[in-house]
Amino acid sequence: MQLNWKLLCSWVARMLILMNANAQTQSPNSTSNSAPTPLSIQEAIDYALQNQAAVKTAKIDELIQLAKNREVSGMALPNVSATGQFQDNPVIQKQLIDASNFSDTIPKGTLVPFAFGLKYNLVGQVVLNQVLFDPSVMVALQARKTLEEMARKNVARTKIDVKESVYKSYYGVLVNKKAHEIILENIQRVERTLFETKEIYKNGFAEKLDVDRLTVQLTNLKTEEIRLKNALEVNTALLKFQIGMPIQTPVILTDTLSIEQVKAQMQDVQDFDYKQRPDYDYLDVSKQALEYDLKRYKLNALPSLSLSAAGGASRASNEFDYFKSRVWYGYAYYSLNLNVPIFTGLQRRRQVDQAALNVEKANVNLENMRLSIDLEQVQATANFRDNIQSLTAQEDNMQLATDVYETTIVKYREGVGSSTEMITAETGLLTAQNNYFTALYNAILAKISYLKAYGKL
Repeated sequence: MQLNWKLLCSWVARMLILMNANAQTQSPNSTSNSAPTPLSIQEAIDYALQNQAAVKTAKIDELIQLAKNREVSGMALPNVSATGQFQDNPVIQKQLIDASNFSDTIPKGTLVPFAFGLKYNLVGQVVLNQVLFDPSVMVALQARKTLEEMARKNVARTKIDVKESVYKSYYGVLVNKKAHEIILENIQRVERTLFETKEIYKNGFAEKLDVDRLTVQLTNLKTEEIRLKNALEVNTALLKFQIGMPIQTPVILTDTLSIEQVKAQMQDVQDFDYKQRPDYDYLDVSKQALEYDLKRYKLNALPSLSLSAAGGASRASNEFDYFKSRVWYGYAYYSLNLNVPIFTGLQRRRQVDQAALNVEKANVNLENMRLSIDLEQVQATANFRDNIQSLTAQEDNMQLATDVYETTIVKYREGVGSSTEMITAETGLLTAQNNYFTALYNAILAKISYLKAYGKL
């Protein structure tokens, strides 16, 4: 029995070693499955342009327009259809005829009921219709490329809006993340100072008021850290939503923030063209579509010409013997159909007036868009320049506040400074840091607005 226990213990030990080895070899795979997805700003934009709902919808609208254009093309092609009709006449309608027309012996005015047709009738035919000239079809064919271009411009305009949202969300997360890192450093610094102050207080070289002030300061910092952590989580979720990524997917942002990157976005815009703005370009193409609409109504005053042709066979009988070999009577015809509008109740004239007013309205909107773009560029340039200057000043101010705080800490540790001065310096540093991150984020937003205003986004 003792030997069996030893064998059992040895076997269990070997199994535990194997299980541990398997767990170690499998753990990297399980970790990789839940590892965060690296995401740069360009990768975030590329992902959004493939998965964002607004972009998908715009691309579907483009496909719908292409399908409509194919439908218009089909209007110029011949239409062929086949029809068949079986008719059963239980009671054949009779008509009265004057029998005297068929015989001189019959008195004049003798009316006799006479049935035209047989009980059963079967007809089958093939019909062809071809438009030879129709102003509406001609203009619709001419407008196809313009409508396709308008759909593409709408996709481009949507992409710019999505890119703007992604830029703002991505850099908003980076700013929030950097602020959270700074607040953690401040917490560590205050915790270290609080520990030293408590030790000094134990030795009788500090007041309890100093400890209490630092404790309050630490509590405030931890509260702010929780707020920033929650904001970081919400902003990250917002970024995932903006790019169309599942909220549950963990990500890690690989880009960094720096003043040099923000300042480097000032570009030469001497050769700006309004069509570099997708929203203006879309409006311009929309005006061209309205011009085709006006042309269509004007040309509706012209005649239209079409060709019709049909061929078929029929057979009538008083007995249902269609499955037997019987004689069928064929027929065929073709016709040219000319439609000349003479008077349409002035409806076409009113349609022309409305279409002309829509074109005029589009011209007004284009002019207003140009003025709006000019104003937007002036505002964006001034705002960008002001925010860059403010960011530079806040960076210098934060560095100065850091130097003041470090000097105050040294004085406090050497016993020549008070806790009030130290807490004041800490508060000044926090204020300077908050102002810096606010200025940094505002500068990023100003940069995005600047690039969008000049069609460089």
